[in-house]
Amino acid sequence: MEAAASDRRGAAGALALPLKTAGLVLLLLSAVVLGTGLGSVNVPPGEVLGALWRGVTGQALAGNDVIVWQIRLPRVVMGVLVGASLSVCGGAFQGVFRNPLADPYLLGVASGSALGATIAIVAGWPRTLIPVTALLLALAAVTGTLALAREGRRFPPNRLILAGVVVGSVLSAATTALILRGEDRARQVLAYTLGDLGFSGWPDVLTVLPYAALGGGALLLLARALDTLQLGELTARSLGVPVERLRLITVVAASVATAGAVAYVGVIGFVGLIVPHVVRLMFGPGHRTLLPLSALLGGALLVYADLLARTTPLSQVGIVTTLLGGPFFLWLLRRQVSE
Repeated sequence: MEAAASDRRGAAGALALPLKTAGLVLLLLSAVVLGTGLGSVNVPPGEVLGALWRGVTGQALAGNDVIVWQIRLPRVVMGVLVGASLSVCGGAFQGVFRNPLADPYLLGVASGSALGATIAIVAGWPRTLIPVTALLLALAAVTGTLALAREGRRFPPNRLILAGVVVGSVLSAATTALILRGEDRARQVLAYTLGDLGFSGWPDVLTVLPYAALGGGALLLLARALDTLQLGELTARSLGVPVERLRLITVVAASVATAGAVAYVGVIGFVGLIVPHVVRLMFGPGHRTLLPLSALLGGALLVYADLLARTTPLSQVGIVTTLLGGPFFLWLLRRQVSE
């Protein structure tokens, strides 16, 4: 009887995974349809699907099709890319540092990006240069963190985290100093630091896509090694996992994907922290499941958050994600203390 019960539980578990995965896919698809349809001009779901079909098949666009393809859809696709990137990077960082409170901005990417954007905004440079400067400073911040944390050929996790805190603090101070010198542009800087998908167009989407694909793809390939690392560094080494190389590749891949994302939409908080934990609670801790499903849920979450931001007085997507993520973060801290 016990064996039969065990078999039934195993069958139920095997069935639950594809059903839950299908639920996440439907959640993402519904986010795309609703995010594309709702706004100052509401487009019914049927018309959204029709517009998408006409655009894909090369038919002439008419009526609301232009709103769907030229205004709403680039913003939604950017939300999916950024949400997926931040969520996958957050899950990878939590795994490689074995720290449930790690997020994609741990090593100074957000501070570097904010400083780069602030320099461009305060200097009055063209808007097209803002994401370029933000991207360069974000990557420079991570490079500085790695240089400070390096110990021979090793990158100890604690040194990486501490170096990230130092670099982030210094860059945040520089950003604040620039804002005070250019008070007339402070509102624009603040909008960037709170995240905004509103200016996303197809050229921006096509620019962010390679960073998301390369960085996220590399992290997905490392999923099995990240699972082994959870057994401990000594055990992982005994099983043939090059721990230092794994840590370095994970940091570089996650930083590239994160930098590409935040450079174009600003700093959007908590997505990379809360989404991996939600997926972990639903599906378990295995990174081969955690990372791809985090991409699905993260993309859907950010699209819904952006939809809420542009249809309510909250206005900035970063405000919405912070309001959602703050209570979750406190719950997570309490849960860690109780354990």
